[in-house]
Amino acid sequence: MQLTRFINPAGLKSIGHNLVQATDVSGDPNTVNPGEDGAGTLSQGMIEMSNVAVVDEMVNMIEAQRAYEINSKSIQAADDMLSTTNNLKR
Repeated sequence: MQLTRFINPAGLKSIGHNLVQATDVSGDPNTVNPGEDGAGTLSQGMIEMSNVAVVDEMVNMIEAQRAYEINSKSIQAADDMLSTTNNLKR
């Protein structure tokens, strides 16, 4: 099994299902054997580790939810004040 590297990997075009396609911007493909020329290695039977810190993401989600609730309550309060003001003018 060989690995393919590109001069500009950001220039690869996503074609769906985790597949990418070379473009003029990505440069020519450079096919190498694993472990050679700094290309990385392949390991059989290994499971990829998650790149997400679950606790940090949970804290971020709670913070976002609380910020949403605060904004929602302030909009509701402003709406109530406008409604009260509108009713007083009648």
